[in-house]
Amino acid sequence: MNKKLVIAAGWLAVWQLVSMWIGNDILMVGPAAAAAALWKNIAMASFWQTIGCSVLRIAAGFLAGLLAGLLLAAASARFSLLEEALSPVLALVKAIPVASFVVLFLIWWRSDVLSCAVGFCVVLPNIYINTIEGIRAADGRLLEMAKVFGVRGRERFFYIYRPALKPFLDSGIRVSVGMCWKSGVAAEVIGTPTYSIGERLYMSKIYLDTAGVFAWTGVAILLSVLFERLVLYAWGRFCAWEPLCAAPRTRGRAKLYAQQGKARTGGAALCVEGLVKSYGTNRVLDGVDARYEPEQTYYFRSPSGSGKTTYFRLIAGLEEPDSGSIAWRGDTGEGDASVSMVFQEDRLLEEYSAVKNVELVTGDRAAARAHLLLLLAPGELDRPCRELSGGMKRRVAIARAYAADSDILLLDEPFTGLDSETLTRVRAYMEAQRRGRAALIATHLG
Repeated sequence: MNKKLVIAAGWLAVWQLVSMWIGNDILMVGPAAAAAALWKNIAMASFWQTIGCSVLRIAAGFLAGLLAGLLLAAASARFSLLEEALSPVLALVKAIPVASFVVLFLIWWRSDVLSCAVGFCVVLPNIYINTIEGIRAADGRLLEMAKVFGVRGRERFFYIYRPALKPFLDSGIRVSVGMCWKSGVAAEVIGTPTYSIGERLYMSKIYLDTAGVFAWTGVAILLSVLFERLVLYAWGRFCAWEPLCAAPRTRGRAKLYAQQGKARTGGAALCVEGLVKSYGTNRVLDGVDARYEPEQTYYFRSPSGSGKTTYFRLIAGLEEPDSGSIAWRGDTGEGDASVSMVFQEDRLLEEYSAVKNVELVTGDRAAARAHLLLLLAPGELDRPCRELSGGMKRRVAIARAYAADSDILLLDEPFTGLDSETLTRVRAYMEAQRRGRAALIATHLG
């Protein structure tokens, strides 16, 4: 027999023994009497109408608080001034007792909207706080990757922010559902709106119907559990949904040439002039001048700490130079470089497959799969990246950079974790898939 059923039966037996020991149905009734009272109510049409009205009121309050909390948190994460303005208000809302809200709303509004308003005030600060924390927990390295590849806001939400939000909102939703139902039913007890669980509890108390109190309390608990499971199921399905990725935004020189109607070659080159970058008193780059032509490969083999990664980050637009310029220049004009990059770290979406990681920067699942098949076995393409080995992850990162539409390939230690056989295969792939782009490679290999 199931252990949980045995435990439940044991506590029911304790409840029955306590009611028999007290011997007063007004003070305590047993589970049998409570079940009989519930069965009597179930047979009446008003029972279902009462449940329906209470569920609608409390669910409306919960959903309104959930939506407002999500939207306000997203806006606060974007605008720090709004977060500062909302912080004391939401702290106050969270601290005010439910009874105070009930009294105030009874003065301001009708009793039939009381549980909805109270539920909203209980849910809002909890969801807001958890959402803010989830947004801040998003991996900054993945956000940098998305910036380099021009990933659109919709895809950033689904594949970077949503996984970061999930553990926070899992907890926030569970707590909020329970608090919303408790406060909502308590508000109904005080306001006694028609056709509400709170009204039935209040009337049972008036008539000293203890069995009715237990029966309606059991109904409220059951509805709370069912509602929580429904909401968490919907949230879980939403988190598991993997919508198709749109093509990244047109970036840099690709955008410039699209506007001018020119070919994407045309003799343009990436020109670096007088580039200076310091961190405090440490000058990492001092007046760098360089020119990088299409279809050429440039290797950077200086020692670690010499500024290779900083140089690549400046070209990618992840940092601003202290002085100097980085631009595409040629017969047709000047513009920013469109870059794809292999970072020192893989910077993959660990929860998602290799195909999804490449699709994120191409907007084309078939093209992503075709690129990956040149570097990975077919059975590895649809596995979550967290299940892949270090060398496999590195190949996914390389495929992502080469599959993306760009003018410059920045490869920061791309061969890390690759054995000699795999290295030969990867180099052949890189040469075949360069498509006329300039490739800048920082590596310790020859």
